[in-house]
Amino acid sequence: MTVTNDIRYIGVNDHQIDLFEGQYVVPLGMAYNSYVILDEKIAVMDTIEAHFTEEWLGNLEAVLAGRKPDYLIVQHMEPDHSASIGAFMEKYPDTVIVATGPAFKMIGNFFRGLDLGDKKITAGNGAELDLGSHKLTFVAAPMVHWPEVMMTYDAKDKVLFTADGFGKFGANDVEDPEGWDCEARRYYFGIVGKFGAQVQNVLKKAAALDIQIIAPLHGPVLTENIPYYINKYDIWSSYQPEDKGVTIAYTSVYGNTKKAAELLAEKLREKGCEEVEITDLARDDNPEAVENAFRYDRLVLATTTYCGEMFPIMKTFIDSLVERGYKNRTVGLIENGSWAPAAAKQMKSMMEGLKDINWIDTVTILSSISPETEAQIEAMADALMNA
Repeated sequence: MTVTNDIRYIGVNDHQIDLFEGQYVVPLGMAYNSYVILDEKIAVMDTIEAHFTEEWLGNLEAVLAGRKPDYLIVQHMEPDHSASIGAFMEKYPDTVIVATGPAFKMIGNFFRGLDLGDKKITAGNGAELDLGSHKLTFVAAPMVHWPEVMMTYDAKDKVLFTADGFGKFGANDVEDPEGWDCEARRYYFGIVGKFGAQVQNVLKKAAALDIQIIAPLHGPVLTENIPYYINKYDIWSSYQPEDKGVTIAYTSVYGNTKKAAELLAEKLREKGCEEVEITDLARDDNPEAVENAFRYDRLVLATTTYCGEMFPIMKTFIDSLVERGYKNRTVGLIENGSWAPAAAKQMKSMMEGLKDINWIDTVTILSSISPETEAQIEAMADALMNA
């Protein structure tokens, strides 16, 4: 695929994978992106996942058309992008690797015995590399989402190579029926979301660049409406709600807590709530539930008291929110217990360190919904609508 006259795409699509990073379901597969900049000197932008080394090397050889690469630019050392460095250097031993200092340490750890000698250039923030007509500038992006990460800006074609930034789940040869946002959002909050402050730092650096194309290491190359994607990342990384709506995340053992969650959803819709997303945490995709919790401005957690604590899956879900710095939201709690309800107190305790949370009154169920409980749920729906 041609990105520009001089920049070619040589990535691969993975339709064999079931879980990305061992935890994220990817029904549309996964793309591992790599690029080549053809100029007086040739730069290869990152390598590929180990299962696709030979396919990737074949793509590279076809683009090179008999030439040899001068540089391998390593923006990110996670193995889905770096695993083919050894094979690449074996085939092209005269290539100089360009990477950050921390990346070179990781290369030594991943590829023990690989002696680069003087075939390496350590790139700091703002460092430049001259390929001829293409002048590359390196943008340090530590903890987006590993410490060694850098991005690369090509001033000629106005391309920002963004490592894992602006990536999304899904192979590039499959049309995503939901468009870019949903799987990019799930990817962001699952993988990058903990590091919002670091993403904000990179966005400030990027604001000084004329960016016409974003070339990430996962997902499609973005060539139109670039401010739209940057704005999405600004919203996500500043932990602001993206849309008005309510996410209801519940766990239920015998169905009574589920009935309460469904009753609340019904009342919210009757009152004209903009969006209502209801999620069974035991059965639905947890990363998608996390995505929705960050997407909308209101959240309700509903769970049973189980062995004197909250239901374990709810604890896992709250851990995911806390780890990612959940804030700037209105939150309500529904607890259920047959003799000693304790889940709400524990849920709130887990979240007590979060910033700018507007708590509304808790609903307590004693085994099943009663007229009193239904009135509390009605009041919760009103409070959520007025939040």
